[in-house]
Amino acid sequence: MSYNLLKGKKGIIFGALDEKSIAWKVAMRAKEEGAEFVLTNAPIAMRMGEINKLAEACNAQIIPADATSVEDLENLFDKAQEILGGKLDFVLHSIGMSPNIRKGKSYGDLNYEWFQKTLDISALSFHKVMHVAEKQDAMNEWGSVVALSYIAAQRVFPDYTDMSHAKALLESIARNYGHRFGNLKKVRVNTVSQSPTKTTAGTGVGGFDAFYDYADKMSPLGNASAESCADYCITLFSDLTRMVTMQNLMHDGGFSYMGISEDVVEMLNKQS
Repeated sequence: MSYNLLKGKKGIIFGALDEKSIAWKVAMRAKEEGAEFVLTNAPIAMRMGEINKLAEACNAQIIPADATSVEDLENLFDKAQEILGGKLDFVLHSIGMSPNIRKGKSYGDLNYEWFQKTLDISALSFHKVMHVAEKQDAMNEWGSVVALSYIAAQRVFPDYTDMSHAKALLESIARNYGHRFGNLKKVRVNTVSQSPTKTTAGTGVGGFDAFYDYADKMSPLGNASAESCADYCITLFSDLTRMVTMQNLMHDGGFSYMGISEDVVEMLNKQS
């Protein structure tokens, strides 16, 4: 069901890879709610994914950009404003990648050059996006910038290794740039801490299936789906959340406030 929450709004959506991607779901919902936007991803991700299919479904243009490159981002924001005919109202940052996780490196055996790439791709890119948007005065007043995070920013999940630090940095950037952007342009900046989600990136983390099931048993509402995360992001782009900024918003079915659940107790009792 559409509520026209984004009618007349324009934006950029980073990170749609395939139909499993949260960014893909956000793009589809944004289109339903009346938004116009451009899609972007790194050239290598575009070759691996199906973004052209999404662009056709959303009547959106694609602008390739490496989010770690200020030059690429400058070109992206220039062209996006040209294509959309004005300044932007929303940006989704759905970007995360760890070479250490991909290569199976344990936390005590991290490759530090790869660690720096993890931070640059997954967190510093968020700062660069807002830096370029600010310098170009590309955002309308009361615009909204949202990045996707995960509870490993606050808690220990061993297989998440250096990505946990990247997410902690991402959330810190949201708070600090939220303060700056709010003062400058009334632009709000938030992160959404999502349940473990069966995306292409998420399932690449070791032990994902076991933790997905555990989180589902721990959460009173169960794990939040990619579709429901997209709904939440749409509300954050809309005018209904004008006074929400600098927040890390938990979207996890209640997992973050649970100590232990009846289902987990029952599971442990059966095992013992």
